[in-house]
Amino acid sequence: MDGISDVAVGVKRGSDELSMYSTPNSGVSSISDGASNGSDSKKLRVEEAPPSRVLHIRKLPNEASETEVIALGLPFGKVTNILTLKGKNQAFLEMGTEEAAITMVNYYTTVNPHIRNVPVFIQYSNHKELKTDAGNQRTQAVLQAVSAVQSGGSPSSDVQEALAAASSPVLRIIIDNMFYPVTLDVLQQIFSKFGTVMKIITFTKNNQFQALLQFSDPVNAQQAKLALDGQNIYNSCCTLRIDFSKLVNLNVKYNNDKSRDYTRPELPAGDGQPSLDSTVAAAFSKDSNSLLGKIPGALNPLSAAAAAAAAAGRVALAGQAGSSGVLLVSNLNEEMVAPQSLFTLFGVYGDVQRVKILYNKKDSALIQMSDANQAQLAMSHVNGQKMYGKIIRVTLSKHQTVALPRDGLDDQGLTKDFANSPLHRFKKPGSKNFQNIFPPSATLHLSNVPQDVTEEDLRLLFSNAGGTVKAFKFFQDRKMALLQMSTVEEAIQALIDLHNYNMGGNQHLRVSFSKSTI
Repeated sequence: MDGISDVAVGVKRGSDELSMYSTPNSGVSSISDGASNGSDSKKLRVEEAPPSRVLHIRKLPNEASETEVIALGLPFGKVTNILTLKGKNQAFLEMGTEEAAITMVNYYTTVNPHIRNVPVFIQYSNHKELKTDAGNQRTQAVLQAVSAVQSGGSPSSDVQEALAAASSPVLRIIIDNMFYPVTLDVLQQIFSKFGTVMKIITFTKNNQFQALLQFSDPVNAQQAKLALDGQNIYNSCCTLRIDFSKLVNLNVKYNNDKSRDYTRPELPAGDGQPSLDSTVAAAFSKDSNSLLGKIPGALNPLSAAAAAAAAAGRVALAGQAGSSGVLLVSNLNEEMVAPQSLFTLFGVYGDVQRVKILYNKKDSALIQMSDANQAQLAMSHVNGQKMYGKIIRVTLSKHQTVALPRDGLDDQGLTKDFANSPLHRFKKPGSKNFQNIFPPSATLHLSNVPQDVTEEDLRLLFSNAGGTVKAFKFFQDRKMALLQMSTVEEAIQALIDLHNYNMGGNQHLRVSFSKSTI
């Protein structure tokens, strides 16, 4: 620690304290850093510093800000000073009282503190107070803003997030790249590793699945955010984006698949579906591959079939409906529907292998996806949407496959095999298409647009498909565009009619749903 003299600290350090900090394996920390095992990490060493209101924080990530370090201490009481040693990835944090510091150290002994998803280590310092250089204006400004808010003032943007961490037990969660549906039960299991989850409300906004989740204590919300923000629930998809909500209490009216108040089991279900049975949820949490059993730490992907089943809130027990990739679609407009239109719509969510419109019940069809995950995904997005003027219903079928008609039998073109179609979107592993799966929306994403095609050409093409084009925007390279129809139903119709439309010169237009609006 020889470079420390350039930082003004008003207390002369003893050489034993310096050597203690500079020796990585001195075992001074009462918090195991995970590197050592056995009794060393558990027993306190003699040279452990006695309790002090100044805390020494080690192994900070390079880009950690003062605000983030202050946020670690805020939930426990007033923070009165901070000193960061940038080159050494360390900081000293002074709490208002020794009691607050003791509470903080005790808490972080059981829950590893994280900054930017990196675990950091906290122990008492030999200092009893910090005397920093008054010229360090930025640090002083941050601390003053913090003090002002703690005495009822309004925060500067610099510390707003740190303060939100201290005051709100409610997290706002957005899920990106939602290849599998994510249910309330999945969220509850993940976040309850950090404390008591009291309430959850889920909803879709701007075509993104979001949730508000309330802990019993703001400290738990802060820990969950630090550990989980940016993590994937399943392998390379369903990325959690977490920040603090301005709400401090959620008002839940119904216990169903959209909202839950775990403190009031007597609430009615309202219009939503009752949720996944808790015994089933418990069974999933015991799944050895399940991320739901393994937090803290990275989220491990579930086995794919279990993921889809758990995520959709349905359990694919062996031999029961739900383990196949076949969907039953009903309430179709039998005058209008054709295997090709179902192939195109369901093909947004997976690779459709076969489609069979039922001969004796032409308002129903069986659709075979390439696996159970894709069937779950398509069901979660398409069920309840309007197609050709009718609200269609999508459920899992008892059938394991869709049979082709016997040779020589004409079934009037009601069954079609698409196994070798060139239009499958998900044939290539790791294709970008996996990251661009969104619920049906009024805004369509167009790609593969020929250079000589104008906005007018596209507006005309899409209005001829039936409907009104409300807005249009080319991307910079003009190979892609966003086009907004006046309703989701019109957009579904346009996608069915115009995906793979030949724009001339053998360039085929690609159409998918967008999460953006214009």
